[in-house]
Amino acid sequence: MTSRAPVVGFDLDMTLIDSRPGIHACYQALAARTGTYIDCDLVVTRLGPPLEEELANWFPAERVAPMADLYREMYPTHAITGTLAMPGAREAVAAVRELGGRAVVVTAKYEPNAKLHLEHLEHLRIDADAVVGNLWAEQKAEALREHGASVYVGDHVGDVRGARTAHAYSVAVTTGPCSAAELRDAGADVVLSGLTEFPAWLRDHTSA
Repeated sequence: MTSRAPVVGFDLDMTLIDSRPGIHACYQALAARTGTYIDCDLVVTRLGPPLEEELANWFPAERVAPMADLYREMYPTHAITGTLAMPGAREAVAAVRELGGRAVVVTAKYEPNAKLHLEHLEHLRIDADAVVGNLWAEQKAEALREHGASVYVGDHVGDVRGARTAHAYSVAVTTGPCSAAELRDAGADVVLSGLTEFPAWLRDHTSA
């Protein structure tokens, strides 16, 4: 990347935020409300894909769509306050701004709930210029292209596929469910242990 004012896309769950406690609580509440067994500990080990894909493991096909609606309705009550910022999240976004760039969140999460997470963490100044939800894997390329992102940061092989589809530089972090080897095999251009390493990498990358 040669521009001194980069546009960087960030995934949300397990990239910018540790949503496991909140999502765990929301699935527990959903299980209690519906009387359906859900292994919430297992669920939070495989965050990333769309909600409907996870719900299909616990509900018959004809109930997945209404359960997704119910989950999203319950989410603000159960999942927002328990969610934490990932180490280095504020500094990663700040590093983009220090270069005069823009930070765009592109996530598979229901967009209103994604925005609620960032509003709740507003005191940490994880300030996104735009938040685009409801996009998974290759679909994320739509928003990345629209906003002119040349870098996309995510924790899942689906994020790598989205970056590559958009012809953006794929920066993967190992803070989610995918190993460094899995991320590299998916085509990540660089793999970091977490966002704490991102500011130094971005400075080097933009000056290369």
